[in-house]
Amino acid sequence: MEKAPLFLTLVILLMQCLPIVPVTVSTTMPTVEVRENTDAVLSCDFRTEKEENPRIEWKKKGTDVSFVYYEGHFIGDFAGRARIKGATVTLQRVTQKDAGEYRCEITAPHDTITLGETNITLEVLVPPHTPSCEIPSSALTGSVVQLRCMDQQSIPSATYSWYKDDKPLIPSRMANATYHLNSFTGILEFKTVARSDTGQYSCLASNKVGQSKMCEAKHMKIEDVNMAGVVAAVVVICLVIAICGFGGYYAHRNGYFSRHKGRSFWIPQCHGVAHISSQNLHRTEDKTNANYSPPPQDVSSSPIFCWCIDGWVLYSQEMLT
Repeated sequence: MEKAPLFLTLVILLMQCLPIVPVTVSTTMPTVEVRENTDAVLSCDFRTEKEENPRIEWKKKGTDVSFVYYEGHFIGDFAGRARIKGATVTLQRVTQKDAGEYRCEITAPHDTITLGETNITLEVLVPPHTPSCEIPSSALTGSVVQLRCMDQQSIPSATYSWYKDDKPLIPSRMANATYHLNSFTGILEFKTVARSDTGQYSCLASNKVGQSKMCEAKHMKIEDVNMAGVVAAVVVICLVIAICGFGGYYAHRNGYFSRHKGRSFWIPQCHGVAHISSQNLHRTEDKTNANYSPPPQDVSSSPIFCWCIDGWVLYSQEMLT
């Protein structure tokens, strides 16, 4: 009889020493990649300590956390196009809007640790679309020319190849290469374009998801600079400037920019205002100015007018019009 209580005591001690197995949640595919408009399987496996009917929830992370599956129902856009088996969710006909990070949460109220979770990232892949190509129709020899190619819809991002007259242009790393091709940005740049670069150009967008797409070929013509025309234009411009300058000087010299016609002369140190004629000279002046000298007299009877500007006086014998 004494051995029975001892045995029970040992069993209880052993049970207390055994590790507690809390709720555990895991996934076989932490990252899921699928093509657009196909189904995506988000796996979620769990094991509980005691709870036989744990609560299963799915959430999607973004700017805010939103429910995908809650209280046995799919929520919002996922209703009608998703199904669940165990805790694994299958999303049907996924689009770019479905891409992102999802979280599977298992709640077991009767377990020692009541909550477990795992994260799955969904990437929705998009095959190449026909790229948008910018190809100039013409350019002058020696100039810098850029051709651009872009596909903004493909995921992962497309890489680009350029073709001239249906033949591929090979990216060159040589320092003396006449062009530079960036297969990631889609830019084809000619540092000094030449007449030999004339031709039909097209661009091909590619990624690992689907068939490559090419834009419509366009013709680019390289023309020499018309030096004769440039020289003629410079000569004409110089002639126009010379004629305008001479005309302005002639008009100013003959008083066409004034209301009166006549001859004018300047006298320094003007103080006051004067009206001068050949027969009578009147002037209001600063008598203390020792540097004052009267204007020259004219024997004609035409009046002479005087203007004072910044200490100088302009005398003009003019005929009023």
